[in-house]
Amino acid sequence: MTQKKSVCVLGVTGSVGSSTCDVLQAHPDRFDVDAVTAHKDVAGLAAAAKSLKASLAVIADPDLYGDLCEALAGSGIAVAAGEAAVVEAATRPSDIVISAIVGAAGLRATLAAIRRGATVGLANKETLVCAGDLMMQEVASHGATLIPVDSEHSAIFQVLEVPLVSQVERILLTASGGPFRTWSKQDMSRVTPKQALAHPNWDMGAKISIDSATMMNKGLELIEACRLFPVEEGRIDVLVHPQSLIHSMVEYSDGSVLAQMGMPDMRTPISYALAWPERLRIDVPRLDFATLQQLTFEKPDPDRFPALRLAREALQAGGTLPIVLNAANEIAVASFLAEKIGFLQIAELVEMAMDRLGTEQLTTLDQVFAIDQAARRETIDIIAGQFA
Repeated sequence: MTQKKSVCVLGVTGSVGSSTCDVLQAHPDRFDVDAVTAHKDVAGLAAAAKSLKASLAVIADPDLYGDLCEALAGSGIAVAAGEAAVVEAATRPSDIVISAIVGAAGLRATLAAIRRGATVGLANKETLVCAGDLMMQEVASHGATLIPVDSEHSAIFQVLEVPLVSQVERILLTASGGPFRTWSKQDMSRVTPKQALAHPNWDMGAKISIDSATMMNKGLELIEACRLFPVEEGRIDVLVHPQSLIHSMVEYSDGSVLAQMGMPDMRTPISYALAWPERLRIDVPRLDFATLQQLTFEKPDPDRFPALRLAREALQAGGTLPIVLNAANEIAVASFLAEKIGFLQIAELVEMAMDRLGTEQLTTLDQVFAIDQAARRETIDIIAGQFA
């Protein structure tokens, strides 16, 4: 009988966290939940903690400690609050940490899990975008294991034969193209937040949905892929695949292309990360190949979706520029959702912040947080000065 694993879920109320809950609830014989965390969603956190029978629930906003205590009164579940408590949750001796906090906010807790040598199911791509080389050094020095949870990186992880990596010609990251794949640039200039949140294939949180619509999500995944896999940037391409059934591909020197396929459901890569190196039976829709009409592919349009170009430029420049890219994008996306800027101005803002701040050598993790804050302030200043 397979020994039960203990799990910590960082960001349990988000889209990835909710899907993780579904997988864990379906396999109570395989997993015990040690800790769950959330940013502000007290009700969602309390419900998840109860349903998963977690030992500890942590709310990042310290002002909500009393509310969480009230919501979990009589449950026997320990309660904590504050950013330091979220980091501490990651240091507890769980076998697996699912890192699903959105954005740079998840970096400290993910780092804490890595430094204790945990197995980390990484859904927080910003960790590797902002501090990729430094983070991978921490993984190596502490004997941690990173299992990618993003569907694309999970796909590559499943079909990349590491002993044959010298024979890999290309990694092909697939992208749905988002809701505006066929829209003109003029039409995209009038996009509303509601339209941008309506992803055609995936059910995701607000920030990731907007990133998918601008294709910045794929740009961040490009950077993440270069950190996770020993393949240089020039051999990683992005291909638009509207059906979202092939999640990524690896092409070898003999012309063979290995692809991981499945219905667009995050429970599949999450379950793989949780059970690795085994697989779980998951109740997700199955592909019916007899009824598939077509699988289509196209190159992304760099004019309508400049975020991909910006991400590749940041990756090629290296140093602190990917941090600027990520931070500026987070501020720009929040501003768009608040209807302070237009959809096309998201990428414009990111490019302006990158141009103003440039890049410098990245040597310490403290530098990551300093540059992140500087880029956020710069982007806010640009909005106030040019888009107000």
